[in-house]
Amino acid sequence: MAEFRLLSRLLQTQPGNTLLDVGCGTGWFTRRFAEEGLLVTGLDPNPDWLAFARAKGPPEIRWIAGDARALSFPDRSFDQVVSVAALCFVEDERRAVAEIVRVARRRFVIGWLNRASLLYRQKGQGGGSGAYHGAHWHRPNELLDFFSGLPVRRLAVHSAIFLPAGDGMARTLEHLLPHTLPWGGLVVISGETE
Repeated sequence: MAEFRLLSRLLQTQPGNTLLDVGCGTGWFTRRFAEEGLLVTGLDPNPDWLAFARAKGPPEIRWIAGDARALSFPDRSFDQVVSVAALCFVEDERRAVAEIVRVARRRFVIGWLNRASLLYRQKGQGGGSGAYHGAHWHRPNELLDFFSGLPVRRLAVHSAIFLPAGDGMARTLEHLLPHTLPWGGLVVISGETE
């Protein structure tokens, strides 16, 4: 999956690193990171999704109920912190971003739904449909404002394509134009903490 390859590359993880997945949902990305040899914690406010994630395993992953706007960890607790299309459903995204930066020791990668994407035209207009109902969609240039005044450096904007009906086409486009498509469904901000 293009999104996971992008996230993994941007996080610059090494086996044994600690990683927090904020808004892990049912744990798809969380499990992939654990398979890479990371010590992973998945956090989500939904107990049903956490129960599903826990049942899928593996047992080494720590699953915690929590709020992205008030993470219950000390400063700089994790080598890397990731959040994939979860903050789009959080009121006060800026506060959640500040919390992610606070608990990250080295790097963070946060993905949002891209308002400039083909996906938005298909699923996001008019308040969103299906799993996207109520989501906040942002244009890439808006997202950097969330980091204003935070102790971060080397912020970069990336994109991963998402074409629901064309996975083969998405793979081809990602191969030809890796992470440069401004209309990819997932727009990602990566950076380092100071």
